[in-house]
Amino acid sequence: SPAFGSAKGVAVASGYGPMLAELDLPVVEFHGHAYQTESADFSRLRLCQEAMSADVVINLPKVKSHSQLTLTMGVKNLFGCVPGKMKAWWHMEAGKDANRFGEMLVETASAIAPNLTIIDGIIGHEGNGPSGGEPRDLGILGAASDVFALDRAIVEILQVRPELVPTVAASIRLGKCLDLAEIDFPLLSPADVKIDDWQLPDKLIPIDFGLPRVLKSTFKHLYIRLFKEPLSAYSGRS
Repeated sequence: SPAFGSAKGVAVASGYGPMLAELDLPVVEFHGHAYQTESADFSRLRLCQEAMSADVVINLPKVKSHSQLTLTMGVKNLFGCVPGKMKAWWHMEAGKDANRFGEMLVETASAIAPNLTIIDGIIGHEGNGPSGGEPRDLGILGAASDVFALDRAIVEILQVRPELVPTVAASIRLGKCLDLAEIDFPLLSPADVKIDDWQLPDKLIPIDFGLPRVLKSTFKHLYIRLFKEPLSAYSGRS
């Protein structure tokens, strides 16, 4: 569920339109509902009903550097189950404090509780991601039923200190992540596939969204819903 626009719009803009039409695949828009959690600080979270009511949730993140959160992996990917503008609200509400934002993401992941997370590090994305940066061949594919343990393993492979990644730091601080020595690696351990020169962002930028951006997007979204035509019909630009 994108923070701005619709899932279908994002899919079409990403070039998936012809494939969706050929295979007759629907694009499911997420619908939000408030859910009680066990967290004292985030006792109610608005999450998509489709994920919360699913029999099985499979989480498919990519290994990426991120100029706001250092790295995005399994936990951050589940922010996609926060419906629409609620993402922008969280960026405003919690974005001024990286620790709080990380804890919100961890509690969101805990509430969704994916049955399986498969992280794609075959080709990663390093540097000034997600909008900048460069692809990086890593040749890594990881899977786990514990999304927090998997993220902890990935930062070990990349040799990034856990405290530099708000989601990993929060999962440790909140007692949701096992110590590395307690994680079972049935095939290869992080030491077997470690990366020595992974490039992090040159500098981190603020997590919070500016209010003007949110208001502009909200107005544009409501206009399109009410009048069934894009603003570009009048301005010549989107």
